[in-house]
Amino acid sequence: MSAAAETIGFDDFMKVDIRLGRVVKAEPFPEARKPAYKLVIDFGPDVGVKKSSAQITEHYTLDELIGRPVAAVVNFPPRQIGPFMSEVLTLGFPDANGKVVLVDVDRDAPIGGRLF
Repeated sequence: MSAAAETIGFDDFMKVDIRLGRVVKAEPFPEARKPAYKLVIDFGPDVGVKKSSAQITEHYTLDELIGRPVAAVVNFPPRQIGPFMSEVLTLGFPDANGKVVLVDVDRDAPIGGRLF
């Protein structure tokens, strides 16, 4: 575990645009330094379809990711990950071994909805 980050104002939090998306495509990413998948995520008409590199191979198969809702930061600048341009940061928490467990919603919510 790590210590809590420094205190920020609510306005700072509101600058981070976290949206609910649905994975529409998942592929292996063998060129990544750490095991990862390439995801294509639909965030609805306001944000559109975006790509993400996600280090989630420990707990998820490609097949079970298709159609799965995920949360992601959609307003970071794109980041080059090897030969792949990652456009959003897919969110998760570490398990006891430090492997990523995706953020999930416990009820049906519209794709594109913003976290508040």
